[in-house]
Amino acid sequence: MSQPASQPDRTTQRLTASPEDIARAAKILRSGGTVAFPTETVYGLGANALDPSAVASIFAAKDRPNWDPLIVHVSTRAMLDEVATVPPQAERLIEAFWPGPLTLLLPRTNKIHDPVTAGRPLVGVRMPTDPIALALIEAAGVPIAAPSANRFGRTSPTTAAHVLEDLDHRIDAILDGGSTTVGVESTVLDPNQSPMILYRPGAITAAMLEPIAGPVTLYQPPLQTTAEPQSLPSPGVGIRHYAPRAHVILVATEAELNAQLAQRASAKNAIGIMLPQGWTVSKNYTETYPWGSIDDPASLARSLFAGLRELDSRGVATIICPLPKPEGLGLAVRDRLKKAAKSK
Repeated sequence: MSQPASQPDRTTQRLTASPEDIARAAKILRSGGTVAFPTETVYGLGANALDPSAVASIFAAKDRPNWDPLIVHVSTRAMLDEVATVPPQAERLIEAFWPGPLTLLLPRTNKIHDPVTAGRPLVGVRMPTDPIALALIEAAGVPIAAPSANRFGRTSPTTAAHVLEDLDHRIDAILDGGSTTVGVESTVLDPNQSPMILYRPGAITAAMLEPIAGPVTLYQPPLQTTAEPQSLPSPGVGIRHYAPRAHVILVATEAELNAQLAQRASAKNAIGIMLPQGWTVSKNYTETYPWGSIDDPASLARSLFAGLRELDSRGVATIICPLPKPEGLGLAVRDRLKKAAKSK
């Protein structure tokens, strides 16, 4: 599948989360337009999931390749049944975790067209918990296809200002709902197999999923080739993703962070550091972003993308970022950072 043409320039309406503005945004969606809106995870770029032309506008605005599938957001069980069939395994997960940051890959109905799923038989669906997102979907009266509201491959947005950095004049409107609360994208799970496949880690962890619906295995991507994929099996599994403009270097410890700084002591450009609480570094020629505790992955996740964008805005060429432990939400933070580090 080919890369879409660029979106023509347009005026992007700035809307609040008032009932009147949510109604305006819903009208835009019903008429085939694009609206960025907050969820509990990150801001999404929404369009009517049942309208192929509207869905195409998402790909054009983001410069997103057509082989990367989208997630469909719903607000009711009736809307879910409109876009997917739900096997018993998924029913248990829905009862336990919806609304919430869990995307399930489910057999699609004939109302969902190929562009939404990159031609695959499964569609990613979730019901967000954010009240603004739910109100928008309900007011629109249609399921909303919505990837993250950023240019393809870039750092995901957790504020309206982040969205406008990437998509101003490329989308019809944005609903400003303040900062998101989770900070990283939803968990993506295929519940149709045993063990279930966890395609993207998120706030709903494998340890939370397994008591409800059985064993989970983490998706292992095939060896990367130079050719573009015909289609990805799930949203969120692209190798190049979540990247700031700066080159990202990952470290495991405070000592390793300072060793990396020592190696770059003669660097002409400032170095950015995602600095965990309690860690110390030389302040010479560095720009630091005060991160959370390295032992509190929920705090790290909430400010991960904001920190990367902030350091980017200071013009650093390199960002050094510690990795949390590979457990719980720390797995999601590590997943995003490892993909960001591979993007240069």
